[in-house]
Amino acid sequence: MSPERRAWGSLESDVMTVLWAAAGPLSPAQVQQALGRDLAYNTVQTILTRLQEKGLVRRRVSLAGGRGYEYFPAEDQASAAARRMRAVLDGPGDRHAVLRQFTAGLEPADAELLRALLRDADPA
Repeated sequence: MSPERRAWGSLESDVMTVLWAAAGPLSPAQVQQALGRDLAYNTVQTILTRLQEKGLVRRRVSLAGGRGYEYFPAEDQASAAARRMRAVLDGPGDRHAVLRQFTAGLEPADAELLRALLRDADPA
């Protein structure tokens, strides 16, 4: 793969970042412009379609008229990150080791925030 060419997963991630940062739904042309790269419109449209098929984005008929669609995230960025973290914990491997490695790398302020959140979540 040439240095100019990026993996689909990376492009999907970039598109999601654009959609999360947007104030509202975006057309493929608006996503293409926000990415600020030399990506073909069809490439952006394909990425949006794949993200929609994966349930990561939703679409609606463009309010600006015409036959096109506008796309928006199916969930906010924090919810998506939490879902990915749960998927790692629920996946194969040692759950204890994953949590230990995760917490070992936390900055002290983040560790304290996590402790406070766990205390607040404790029903006891």
